Amino acid sequence: MDQIQHKYITVQGLKLHVADVGTGPNVVVFLHGFPEIWYTWRHQMIALANARFRAIAPDYRGYGLSDPPPQPEKASFLDLDNDLLAVLDALGIPKVFLIGKDFGAWPAYIFAGLHPERTLGVVTMGVPYMPKSSRPQFINHLPEGFYISRWQEPGGRAEADFGRLDAKTVIRNVYILFSRSEIPIASENQEIMDLVDSSTPLPPWFTEEDLEVYGKLYEKSGFQTALQLPYRAMKHELGIADSTIEAPALFIMGTKDYVYEFPGMKDYITSAKLKEFVPDLEIVFLPEGTHFVHEQLPDQVNELILTFLRKHI
Repeated sequence: MDQIQHKYITVQGLKLHVADVGTGPNVVVFLHGFPEIWYTWRHQMIALANARFRAIAPDYRGYGLSDPPPQPEKASFLDLDNDLLAVLDALGIPKVFLIGKDFGAWPAYIFAGLHPERTLGVVTMGVPYMPKSSRPQFINHLPEGFYISRWQEPGGRAEADFGRLDAKTVIRNVYILFSRSEIPIASENQEIMDLVDSSTPLPPWFTEEDLEVYGKLYEKSGFQTALQLPYRAMKHELGIADSTIEAPALFIMGTKDYVYEFPGMKDYITSAKLKEFVPDLEIVFLPEGTHFVHEQLPDQVNELILTFLRKHI
């Protein structure tokens, strides 16, 4: 971990934090999900640097060590695309492989669709490419207490739920919740944070030291931008047409990931529909994999990534 360098790049007046390791000519950009930060990619970054790749992992605006946007409630996925483009330009990087996990798949595929000339390949985990025209409408088939529905509410319920706990406890609870195979759904008079008992241990692959890193950074950033991006921004139109992703792509899905249980998700992933939009797509299922498959099974995931990268250099 000591070899990872930390840089700040100013984009539209915001200082964005970027973790950077390795000196190879082939560059891989890692895009985190929620409740993550750059640190979630620690195992992959070191493995790729040792394999002579350069690995870069930004904290999105409003996450980790990056500045928050002036109006977090207006942050959009296109902001993330613009930020990534500006970071690559500032670092003088013409082309990249993109690796996104959870909602990090969205900016990865948006970038690949808008900037195909700069995209060497795309790897995503847990969330497939879902253009609007074929996106499973899972929210319409789940109860009001579905965590995404709750966190999309603008009235402050999620803020109040998170606000009664310290940042470290919120991260602990979300990691435990998202490591399960069941979709997080609260009853009508229950809050999402109450789905986790305080005596429940962390997943064995996520240590107290890891939690401490997350807790300190979320104490700094808070959760305002994180609730907007991805959850509330999901509901807004991007104003861009559905794109066919021409770059080679790899999709890794843990079959114990709760996202795999979303209504319509299994059928969508295993149908021919997905490959209509990503024709050069390889899909790998990891039978024991959960939502944090890259942290849970880093050796397996690293090998899949390196095999893909070497194939498409």
